[in-house]
Amino acid sequence: MSGPDPRHMAHALRLAARGLGHVWPNPAVGCVIEREGRILGRGWTQPGGRPHAETVALAQAGAAARGATAHVTLEPCAHYGQTPPCADALVAAGVARVVVALSDPDPRVNGQGIARLRAAGIEVVEGVCAAEAERLQEGFLRRVREGRPMVTLKLAASLDGRIATATGESRWITGAEARREVHALRARHDAVMVGGGTARADDPALTVRGLGVAHQPVRVVLSRRLALPEDGVLARTAGEVPLWLLHGPDAPAEARGRWEAHGARLIEVPLGPGGELDVTAALVALGAAGLTRVFCEGGSALGASLMGAGLVDRLIVFSAGMALGAEGLPAVGALGLARLAEAPRFALEETRALGGDVMSLWRRA
Repeated sequence: MSGPDPRHMAHALRLAARGLGHVWPNPAVGCVIEREGRILGRGWTQPGGRPHAETVALAQAGAAARGATAHVTLEPCAHYGQTPPCADALVAAGVARVVVALSDPDPRVNGQGIARLRAAGIEVVEGVCAAEAERLQEGFLRRVREGRPMVTLKLAASLDGRIATATGESRWITGAEARREVHALRARHDAVMVGGGTARADDPALTVRGLGVAHQPVRVVLSRRLALPEDGVLARTAGEVPLWLLHGPDAPAEARGRWEAHGARLIEVPLGPGGELDVTAALVALGAAGLTRVFCEGGSALGASLMGAGLVDRLIVFSAGMALGAEGLPAVGALGLARLAEAPRFALEETRALGGDVMSLWRRA
């Protein structure tokens, strides 16, 4: 598509990205209001999901919005939630034209916002930068369409795919630049997730550090029987940074009570055929709780469970220039594959050098 619309929509998409990790359960939306190339107002969804992008941009534009064009990365909402409908706000502001990247599949919207604009005599153009918007909104769209958040699996491994030595030593396989990028990735997700084995072995904080970020993602740990160290970092900080523990129906009542006393939120999920937590049910529970983007940092067993269930949407691999040998702990646990055709497939999207390491971004094929 030619003309100024794609350029202004690209601007709106960059603004929308600023909300990633901060606005769940709402989508991260961007809005640019312009007339004849002059930017009159711009906005993005604010922390906690409100005010919405259109509201912020309209407030900036003021009376100048009348007769202008609004570029919005997702169909303006048409329902009353904690804020009035954005479609009504655009109508009241007197904009002449609205350019939309994607329609909103949320049943409360789903074309109604666009219909309301057109009924008011506003010209609506759809599908501008739709592929880019679909990618940006993947987490929100998966939660609405599939009932679960988008999952990014992170692996930090040696050249031969090992994440620790035979004795369990893993700090640090990758360098400082790669670790800083991991913190940036945490900040752009709603939650950071690990398995109980990783929580026991590493005593991780799972917080964003060193970037000057005040907002912290939810920390999620999957542990069937809540067998987690109660003198560790997670327990000490559960009252300060959100900690959600996903456990099985057989988790002892005493352990549940102790973790609730620490300040953790407990979510019971069913067991799978193998007796471990059902990862599909776990993600559906996280989606029901409002999460749209989950950053999984392992360990190898949880990564394998997610891969085997077809739940890894993005795979980010940090490869370090070292080899640990066959006795090291593999980055991904057993998948039980008999044929290559059964292997999970990913398409390479990006590679980037980070100090002495290489980061590669893969998307589910």
